[in-house]
Amino acid sequence: MKKLAVLFMLMAAGVAAQEKGKTIEEIVARVNNEIITRTEYEKAKAQVAEDAPQECPKCTAEQLQAMVAERQKHVLRDLIDQSLLVQRGKDMGVSVETDVIKRLDQIRVQNNLGSMEELEKAVSGQGQNWEDFKNNMRNTLLTQRVISSEVGSHIQIGKEELAKYYEAHKKEFIRPEQVALREIFLNTEKKKEPEIAELKKKAEGLLERVKNGEEFGELAKRFSEGSTAKQGGYLGTFKRGELAKELEDKVFALKKNGLTEVIETKQGFLTLQVMEHYDEGQQTLAKVEPEIMDRLYGERMEPALRDYLRKLREESYVIVKPGYVDSAGLGGAPIQEISAAPEASKAKKSQGRKKFLVFGKRKETGA
Repeated sequence: MKKLAVLFMLMAAGVAAQEKGKTIEEIVARVNNEIITRTEYEKAKAQVAEDAPQECPKCTAEQLQAMVAERQKHVLRDLIDQSLLVQRGKDMGVSVETDVIKRLDQIRVQNNLGSMEELEKAVSGQGQNWEDFKNNMRNTLLTQRVISSEVGSHIQIGKEELAKYYEAHKKEFIRPEQVALREIFLNTEKKKEPEIAELKKKAEGLLERVKNGEEFGELAKRFSEGSTAKQGGYLGTFKRGELAKELEDKVFALKKNGLTEVIETKQGFLTLQVMEHYDEGQQTLAKVEPEIMDRLYGERMEPALRDYLRKLREESYVIVKPGYVDSAGLGGAPIQEISAAPEASKAKKSQGRKKFLVFGKRKETGA
């Protein structure tokens, strides 16, 4: 993947850089007619370190350090994989523009912004390039669409297999009483009284929409201002004693799909839905079937995706600069640095990519 900001920088440098003979940007990998720059590589490594505390808030400093180190080993592999998937999506004629607009509008709503222009200003104010922001979102959605179509759709799990897994792991489904919850949260911190009144009205309106048949998770994605919005408001599974007493009494009195009223807290307005209510003891297959499905799907998705990506690599021209490690097993090879405007072959990108093997049949390890 090559961000627009890098492209503009290279084009602007043009003749001046060519005369000085200086390298503007180091290329760490080429994927067909696309490049991965050192700037992109370093940003991806930094993002891993930034995301780790959010993904594992209870981890110790040592655990976080180990997690970051392990994930950073695969950063270049993941960048190459994304480039291959994005290019594959374009070859398939997949368009995600409508999804990009919807996702941007969800972000706008979640941040209480009145227009897309305000969202652009907010993104720019955080030091991000607006076009890069949209392009990263577009590539993520395109990648997800290709994986779902080309890999996920081929993973089939039947009722017999679910029952067999349940019987083999029956002890794992003996549990205390617990509830799986999701939320819609509207933040009232630093808000004035008129704004708080409007937010309460909005929260009650969202609750009414769920009661009238709209899907709770989709509304959470669009309107919730909590950290769980991207996951459709999913909070997790809780046993008795793990929630505040006032919340526990409310949610444990509800059955599956039950809703609380709008709850006012110090931080904002909260609405909870019980996704599942597990009675104490042995859980039935019907209760845990979605969980088993997720387990089996997850077990198969990773190897299936790696196999698919291996095939994409075999059909593509992928080369990595010595000194950088692609954990999918591709070795390094000399790469010409960019010292001026993009070379002629990149300018011909619109004429179609030529796919071929640079090393013959490569040995893939650690994929």
